[in-house]
Amino acid sequence: MAQSHVVADGNPIVWLSRLAGRRIELIPGSELVMPLAALATEHDIPVALLGATEETLQLAADSLRKDYPKLQIVAQIAPPFGFDPTGANADTYLETLRRANAKLCFLALGAPKQEIFASRGISQVPECGFVSIGAGLDFIAGQQTRAPQWVRKLALEWVWRMLGNPRRLALRYTRCISIMPGLIWQAIKDRAHS
Repeated sequence: MAQSHVVADGNPIVWLSRLAGRRIELIPGSELVMPLAALATEHDIPVALLGATEETLQLAADSLRKDYPKLQIVAQIAPPFGFDPTGANADTYLETLRRANAKLCFLALGAPKQEIFASRGISQVPECGFVSIGAGLDFIAGQQTRAPQWVRKLALEWVWRMLGNPRRLALRYTRCISIMPGLIWQAIKDRAHS
């Protein structure tokens, strides 16, 4: 993927990186929304929200405007369930962002859709920055509750989220767990060769 900035948005990424001999810190994408909204307000940067549902987008926009009254939210796009980030709708949404003059777009599509869409967006709307934030808008809108601090400290936020939405997340997390042994082995090999 052609990303300019990537954060470690999960404990397995942090653990695998450390196992490979690289020390990084956990930075969930959802925690980027408020500081970036503050910067966008300060620098008069038009913002777009893409992902989630229309209701969630409106609630998140209202909450953001409450905290940052001068924040310019120029587009709110709620793709349908099953949205294909490589399909025709993606081109339509990118054109909407271009026409709205969005310079920063918060992507709440979930991985890997948001990263695929961002990669495509970089080439089609190069004047706009794309930030993958996962459930960030759901948290701000109050549609989902972030795991309590003690759950996060135990690195069990994924369990908290899966229990809250098992239909959507159980298969995703099962797939992630199934590839961990290979990733652990690769991290060990990387450390041996560094």
